[in-house]
Amino acid sequence: MRIVFMGTPDFAVPSLRALCESGYDVVGVFCQPDRPKGRGNRLTPCPVKEEALRRGIPVFQPERIKRPEGVEALAGLSPDLCVTAAFGQLLSQEILDIPPRGTVNVHSSLLPRHRGSAPVNWAVIQGDAQTGVTTMLTDAGMDTGDMLLCERVDIGERETAGELTDRLAQLGAALLIRTLRAMEAGTLRPAPQDPQAATYEPKLTKETGRIDFSRSVREIDCLVRGTMPWPGAFTTLPDGQVMKVMEVRRAADVPTHEPGRIVSADAKSGLVVSCGDGDVELVQIQMPGAKRMNARDYLRGHSMEAGVSLGRVQHGG
Repeated sequence: MRIVFMGTPDFAVPSLRALCESGYDVVGVFCQPDRPKGRGNRLTPCPVKEEALRRGIPVFQPERIKRPEGVEALAGLSPDLCVTAAFGQLLSQEILDIPPRGTVNVHSSLLPRHRGSAPVNWAVIQGDAQTGVTTMLTDAGMDTGDMLLCERVDIGERETAGELTDRLAQLGAALLIRTLRAMEAGTLRPAPQDPQAATYEPKLTKETGRIDFSRSVREIDCLVRGTMPWPGAFTTLPDGQVMKVMEVRRAADVPTHEPGRIVSADAKSGLVVSCGDGDVELVQIQMPGAKRMNARDYLRGHSMEAGVSLGRVQHGG
């Protein structure tokens, strides 16, 4: 079976690797174009491109695969099946009609929950107890195709979105091979998604990580873990500096001040801020131009005034 793989970030690499190591004929890889990265703003290939080149697989990087040049490149490979995993582009019906056996997508959520962008991040941000991976038949909608197989996992109490993504990448690769084996054996039973149970998640932006201290300690903790490693949770100091927050924990069960007010800021008590349902300690922070460090260690050499307010309170959403 001739397979074309479409994917871009680290999440997709184990699926590509599993296809190759399971004996499938991967005749081409499509991924996003090289993007500027780092201080030098140098064009950098994505992880999937690097893996494909290591394996000698032809790589195609159309800005939009649905444009004529993308359609022509895919058709020229004569794939029996396409496989996608975090490709980052919607596929047109013209693209979907090319492989006779369809397109299988590896999606990092329990569909129909968390359709769309950044499903792993949103599962953590929204405090889900479980998530997983679903293989599905891609159609022209946003993650609306029939489901094939799924695998559930518990989300760790202290697990970040980055750590969970790494786990789901491995799980998705194994589930993909199970899906293709079942497809070849004729035992797959596609199941339609329930549109009434669907949720659609927006793209992450830097503003997603802004901490709203009117929220509960749990919600703030979920935001911090769910935006790790990108875009990262943050708040604004009274002088306008942006302080990144990498770890928090509950400090008190009852709020002692209005949300956002610094309760304590010293090496002994830590950096404690009042929030919606108690006080929260900001355990790990990063100041502009500095490394990540324990807030208590930071406060041994720097002053921060108790009684002032951090950030700005947002409502709704």
